[in-house]
Amino acid sequence: MKIAHVSMFYLPTVGGVEKVIEELALRQIKDGHEVHVFCCDSDKYKRITPLDEEINKVKVHRIPYKLRLSLNTHLFPSLPARFKEVNKEIGGFDIVHTHVSGHLYVYQTGKFCKELNIKHIHTTHCPWTGMEFRPWILRPFLYMNDFFFNKQSFKRIDKIIPITPWEVDTLKKFVPESETPKINIIPNGMDKIYFKKVSKNNFRKVNGVKEKYLVLFFGRLNPTKGPEKLAQVAVNISKNRKDIAFIFAGPDEGKETEVREIVKDYPNIKLIGALSGKDKIACMYQASDIYVLPSFREGLPLTLFEAMASGLPIIASPVNGIPYEMQEYSEQNKTGNGFFSNYGDLDSLEKNILNLIENPKIRQTISKNNIKKSKAYDWDLIYKKYMDEYKQLVDKNEKSSNN
Repeated sequence: MKIAHVSMFYLPTVGGVEKVIEELALRQIKDGHEVHVFCCDSDKYKRITPLDEEINKVKVHRIPYKLRLSLNTHLFPSLPARFKEVNKEIGGFDIVHTHVSGHLYVYQTGKFCKELNIKHIHTTHCPWTGMEFRPWILRPFLYMNDFFFNKQSFKRIDKIIPITPWEVDTLKKFVPESETPKINIIPNGMDKIYFKKVSKNNFRKVNGVKEKYLVLFFGRLNPTKGPEKLAQVAVNISKNRKDIAFIFAGPDEGKETEVREIVKDYPNIKLIGALSGKDKIACMYQASDIYVLPSFREGLPLTLFEAMASGLPIIASPVNGIPYEMQEYSEQNKTGNGFFSNYGDLDSLEKNILNLIENPKIRQTISKNNIKKSKAYDWDLIYKKYMDEYKQLVDKNEKSSNN
């Protein structure tokens, strides 16, 4: 197959969506498919060159953006023209896979896919969130999305893939009841490397962690992720406990300065920036004792399954897709994956961290539960589900063309 992915960003930009595209694309290449990615020419902060290049045999086409509305929203209206050029050069794509609902490029892709008779599959990536976390400049566009663009976009999509059951009711606002069969949930996945025990793990040594316990935050330092909430709790815990370290790993998206200011007097609380490379990330997980997701909003974070596969107990906000994939620990039944703390409930967050630190048997039980659960989210299994959807759409298109 000749496959095109369309998204706002791609490598070297770091993020969950970019990771999903990479995981799918690399497996598609390995299986002999031709894979292209169309995105804007930004890494969120600056323009990227060259506009056309190959990354691990994936052909990347970057389209110059004309307007930057926010960190994560760029407009690149010449996408249709560039897509049609490449489509003609290669003799036609078989399928186009767009990522992240609510963007102009999803609407544009729907239009030119219908024009070119190419099947269009779309993964939502759970972008639905409250307006209070959106820049003011974006809010009129978001209202316009709800009333027009989302409905028009989903109307032109052949298959819609939400990553959590939580999204289905939201999607039904935009998709007529007669078309709901085209909705099929496929969760995110994680790599097998996170199951493997690291033999020589120097993560703690490299990052100067001498404390007995390590609590990990791994994600974008973004307002929706709540890193400053964990930072406040980390400071409070550190006033009384000298045996617990906290690490914040991830790129800055608006909260790094605030977090640094909160933790500046505590050397046991460290910010190490963005971390790339599966080997290094696996070392980080396995060097840690607890993983914390203090988010206001989460779709279905890849890090949830990576942490589970690494045997880490989880403390997370029970928001959006998380409660569908994570259960609270039950001492009676010895089941569950960790503990829930509502977003902004610092007392609960502190209590749950200390509870896990002080109860190694609970940590051990949850660790076993999480390793077992995470095997259902192996990327190879998730990839097969996507390719089955691709094949059904392409076969359907070929049959209709022959008729």
